[in-house]
Amino acid sequence: MSTRKLKPITPGQRFRIVNCFDHITINHPEKTLIKGKKKSGGRNNTGKMTMRYFGGGHKRKYRKIDFKRRKFGIPAIIKSIEYDPNRSSFISLLHYKDGEKKYIITMEGFKIGQEIISGNNIPFHIGNSTFLSEIPLGTNISCIEINPGQGAKIARSAGSFAQLFAKDKKYATIKLPSGEIRIIMITCMATIGVVSNIDHQLETYGKAGKKRHFGRRPRTRGVAMNPVDHPMGGGEGKASGGIPRSRKGIPSKGFRTRSKKRYSNKYILQRRKK
Repeated sequence: MSTRKLKPITPGQRFRIVNCFDHITINHPEKTLIKGKKKSGGRNNTGKMTMRYFGGGHKRKYRKIDFKRRKFGIPAIIKSIEYDPNRSSFISLLHYKDGEKKYIITMEGFKIGQEIISGNNIPFHIGNSTFLSEIPLGTNISCIEINPGQGAKIARSAGSFAQLFAKDKKYATIKLPSGEIRIIMITCMATIGVVSNIDHQLETYGKAGKKRHFGRRPRTRGVAMNPVDHPMGGGEGKASGGIPRSRKGIPSKGFRTRSKKRYSNKYILQRRKK
């Protein structure tokens, strides 16, 4: 995937870097795999704003993604690679041999007409999904389950992947995209490959109007408020406000929120770096 820097014909295009969408093959989704998506605009059931800076945005339809990949032993053909407004990665439409259609997360290197499969004793090709117990050490994997049969939870965003470090009779050791090293049961499934749209991190929106299309309203800085509205408000001129923190005084940098008694702490061998 490639990016393109726009010529500054208008002020909003001066710093704009866009995705070329070279691999997108179709512009309309499969009708049987979409459903409507409602928006709250940050309001509760009485209409009062409970979440600031939400609202607006382009209307979206939700694409039903198959994160479980439980059609074992049935090969499928990649028919199209599509844009999904609900996630940073692309999605692919699969046509299974038995006639069923499903969407999955696109891996880097997918091609139209390519055959993929999930299950036991399968070839280790990009896009194939199998259990961690059968994947060779050192393989780049993505769309990883945390609990067996739950569906993919880890490494699903654009360009992300994890690495399989070690295995024993019950657990596999995996280095996550954040740098955290943890153990996951070898009966969990994962997909071989790196998630598509690697250049997503290079995109820049260039203007506030682009963020409005995503449903993000303008955010007011705390230092620009009055002392009654924010802990960092007030002061003469552009006072910094001291320690960066939220409206309720919770630090916004370097503050660990993970519970010391969380059940999954025993599965983490090494915490991610700050």
